[in-house]
Amino acid sequence: MTHPILAFMAPTDGPGSGFGLFGVQIAAIVAVFYFLILRPQQQARKKHGELLKNLKKGDEVTTVGGLIGKVKDIKDDRITIETGSASVVVDRARIIKVGDVAAPSGVVG
Repeated sequence: MTHPILAFMAPTDGPGSGFGLFGVQIAAIVAVFYFLILRPQQQARKKHGELLKNLKKGDEVTTVGGLIGKVKDIKDDRITIETGSASVVVDRARIIKVGDVAAPSGVVG
């Protein structure tokens, strides 16, 4: 008994016989691209979004620029961080670490 994929890949006589194999190859490339690049990136973005959604006053955070401080105030997408004797306002998306939980790599920046 011949495996269906091997039978499909077998050369045939006649014009246009290579287009079926070409279609299978393109579909395989698209599937690999999706499962190795797009899907993990979507999952990482989702985890980072959950990390930022659960942000609250008093949490210790680290920003992309390396500022470390405690959340003083939260207004929509702006977070006020108290670091040392200064207060800094940063964009919510620029926070990469909350407490000991870090954002998945490759999400921010």
